[in-house]
Amino acid sequence: MTTLARSLLFNVAFFGWTALACIGLLWMLLLPRARMIRVVAWYMRTIHFLERTIVGIDYQVKGREHVPTTGPYLLAAKHQSAWETMKLHLLVDDPAVILKKELTYVPIWGWYARKARMIAVDRGGRGRAVSSMLAGARAVAAEGRPIAIFPQGTRTAPGTWRAYRAGIGILYEELGLPIVPMALNSGLYWPRRGFRKRPGTVTVEFLPPIPAGLPREEAVAALIASLEQATDRLVTAAGGPATERPADAPLVARRSNT
Repeated sequence: MTTLARSLLFNVAFFGWTALACIGLLWMLLLPRARMIRVVAWYMRTIHFLERTIVGIDYQVKGREHVPTTGPYLLAAKHQSAWETMKLHLLVDDPAVILKKELTYVPIWGWYARKARMIAVDRGGRGRAVSSMLAGARAVAAEGRPIAIFPQGTRTAPGTWRAYRAGIGILYEELGLPIVPMALNSGLYWPRRGFRKRPGTVTVEFLPPIPAGLPREEAVAALIASLEQATDRLVTAAGGPATERPADAPLVARRSNT
């Protein structure tokens, strides 16, 4: 079977199963949140089964020793694909993902997001975005849960440079938590906007934490250097392109809602 045919079959199976699961598992909304999260993780394992058996995408994890086993921290993850959004609950324990508030209004899916207590950011203005992000993050940190953020703000294809947004620096400074960088090369196998999936093994690598208490600019610069270098290493080792940042491109976006 060709990769195109496998990709078509996977998309039919993925969207069909997801629709069936979202409707069939509505009863989960009546469960305590912790029990619902276990069912969510089960659903994500079924998606991995479809990936592996239909299109041949598997994954491996390196650097688990860098992930704290207790207490809150900031998980700053590369975002190349939809793939990692469906793996976070399999990679770390009960993360609260920072997402657009509009997503919580999506029928059914948004109900699950609210029940899971994700961090919904109101992007109607910079002030509201920051205040809503911090309010949600402080509540999550008080629960001892990790806070997952995609510091470039949106999916970025392998080999493409995109400035980091201000949100990760704000969270680091205001919450006083360490940052665990998470590099990956998922975009090589599940393209950002591509229909065709490529078989192979996605590599996820947790990097040494950036300790709390550093000056904000120093911590963000260390995150960018660490995450970009590791991601390029994973991407190029799998045959993908290295990232070249234009000379005039800023490290951190000059204006950003988060």
